[in-house]
Amino acid sequence: MEVHNDAMVPVELKYCERCGGLWVRSQDEEEVYCPACVPKMAECPPSLRRPRVVVVAVNSVDEIEACLAELTGICVEGGNA
Repeated sequence: MEVHNDAMVPVELKYCERCGGLWVRSQDEEEVYCPACVPKMAECPPSLRRPRVVVVAVNSVDEIEACLAELTGICVEGGNA
């Protein structure tokens, strides 16, 4: 007996935040790593599993440029994406 599922699942193209590869995930998913990298990232300490977010309060374009220059020095080490 064949079962046909004609339901459409919305997907989006995503890049892996570990290897930089492209993959497709469901729109309601929040995974940031491709299926090949998920087990590798599970072996990492929890602080390395998600990308870090930096919030900086600035009042002018000059301050933004200064913050970006400082962050460039801090965030030199990164992924392949």
